[in-house]
Amino acid sequence: MARFGYLLLLAATLSGAVASPVDEQEMLGDPAPLAAGQDWSWTDCGTDSHIVHINSIKISPDPPKRGEELTIIVDGVASEDVQDGAYADVTVKVGVIKLLQKEFDICEEALKANASIQCPVEKGTHKVIQKVALPREIPPAQFNVNIEAYTGDDDDLACVKLTMDFRPKRGSIFSW
Repeated sequence: MARFGYLLLLAATLSGAVASPVDEQEMLGDPAPLAAGQDWSWTDCGTDSHIVHINSIKISPDPPKRGEELTIIVDGVASEDVQDGAYADVTVKVGVIKLLQKEFDICEEALKANASIQCPVEKGTHKVIQKVALPREIPPAQFNVNIEAYTGDDDDLACVKLTMDFRPKRGSIFSW
């Protein structure tokens, strides 16, 4: 639980530069583009079989800004304890182009980041506040992040999808 909000945005910031046209990729990629005026969105894609469900994700500043510290607040509930061995498969895409696909040990990452919640995570409601430094070099693109998390026994733990748009907005020519 502690690492899900952090992993969402960490995965988005780990991406490298993208040299191909973003507009064509978005027509082919999923999920659907963000609503007008929206810079990011998230969805808990978990089912009843998932142990952890995210109730809310809030960020500050909103929208996120390149080269600035981002504060992420995640509220969620665990229907069972989360033990060592839990892991998350994280995929980051721009359109149909896969930039990152990596497995993270959730408990190990929480320890490295000195997260406010460490494994084992007890059953119940939790609030995690994490700060992440966003690199200035994030390319101007819309990133789609998919996180599927599992217990050490490969049972469904959590599922979260995040879309974040770092493209300049109309009228903000100098924002890059």
